[in-house]
Amino acid sequence: MRNFWITIFSLLLVTVAADAMEPGDDTRQGVNDPSFRSLQVTVEGDVMSIPVITLGGRERIEIKFDELGDDRRYMRYELIHCDASWRPEGLVDSEFLTGFNEGEIDDYRYSESTLIHYVNYRLMLPNEQVGFTVSGNYLVRVYPENDPNETLLQARFSVVEAGVTVDGDVTVMTDIDVNATHQQVNFTVDTGDYPVEDIYNDLIVVVEQDGRQDNAVRLSQPLRKGGATVAIYEHLRNLIFDAGNEYRRFETVSLTRPVMGVERIEYIDPYYHAKLAVDEPRAGTMYLYDQTQNGRYLVRESELPIEDSDVRADYIVTHFSLDLPEQDNYDIFIDGDLVNRRVDPTSLMTFNRASGMYEKALLLKQGHYNYQYIAVPRGLSTRGETGVVEGDYAPTIHQYTIKVYHRPRGTRYDRLIGVTTVMSGR
Repeated sequence: MRNFWITIFSLLLVTVAADAMEPGDDTRQGVNDPSFRSLQVTVEGDVMSIPVITLGGRERIEIKFDELGDDRRYMRYELIHCDASWRPEGLVDSEFLTGFNEGEIDDYRYSESTLIHYVNYRLMLPNEQVGFTVSGNYLVRVYPENDPNETLLQARFSVVEAGVTVDGDVTVMTDIDVNATHQQVNFTVDTGDYPVEDIYNDLIVVVEQDGRQDNAVRLSQPLRKGGATVAIYEHLRNLIFDAGNEYRRFETVSLTRPVMGVERIEYIDPYYHAKLAVDEPRAGTMYLYDQTQNGRYLVRESELPIEDSDVRADYIVTHFSLDLPEQDNYDIFIDGDLVNRRVDPTSLMTFNRASGMYEKALLLKQGHYNYQYIAVPRGLSTRGETGVVEGDYAPTIHQYTIKVYHRPRGTRYDRLIGVTTVMSGR
């Protein structure tokens, strides 16, 4: 058993290291160096929020992450303005920022009384050194002070201006089925007094289900107009989403006893290991409601005040197993904020012919976690399907985020002029 755990953890480290990206490969959120963990991007004071703040408001974006080890690393960050599809727009700093677009990450704390030593970092934006002058998508790139060309991690957030009114809902009476396996998003955008020359062609809308990027939808035109100022987005095939299922949950808040979703916890020098209960496919079973956090996680150690968990929660090698026959046409991935919503080697499960299960080991900080399994057609796309493992059930509760962008003619960037969230299910 000891050799089994050590082998699994060795594979974990190899898998994560293999996913390291070269600078400039893409703008996905995540870590490029395997020593960095637990990247979270939220609005200050609300760990379950979507990372969007209002231009000129008092809210701030809070970015937190850990680096495993004993020593503080000297790091800096830069901000990049991106379009609606998260492509860098090439703006010079003065076009979207005040201050200097190069700051030191100097808010850090060392872990306390933990088996795995780490340094916890925090970056608040805007701050005294830099502020935002325009709305839109922002990418934070963190790099070593002595090597500006190396990207250690990247974080995404958005800044919205009060430009338009967005109203929407989610229905299970879709254009392809009724109360079955899909959910359809419908919404309107009322531009009001906001200046849009051509409401039919000048707006870009992005719709996300629970923050997933693999199945996000980008719309360049509404179905129709309602008067001079209202764009109507309804009965659009792209706005029909797989209904999926409620997220699975587990808690590793204690090192001494297994709690929700954990079969056993044991110490095998030099790490704690948590063996999660074996997951069964839920496709074809009865839908059961469960209150979840739509794929998010909360760092937590049950014996500590919540404010101390950032530096006193430990790291655990967490073992996932899915009792599913080997799939010839699909790759199986773990999905959720715990893997930064990436469909890549960091979240890819491996089929173990000896056990007859899909397995994955992740080094995770103690806490409350949501996750699900998605199946990606092999070699065809990176869009995950929930129906293969989780099943698709119309009553499932999802949080849909609708973002409305506008690029005025003659300008060089996409403004984010409206954001709303709508819930499906109950």
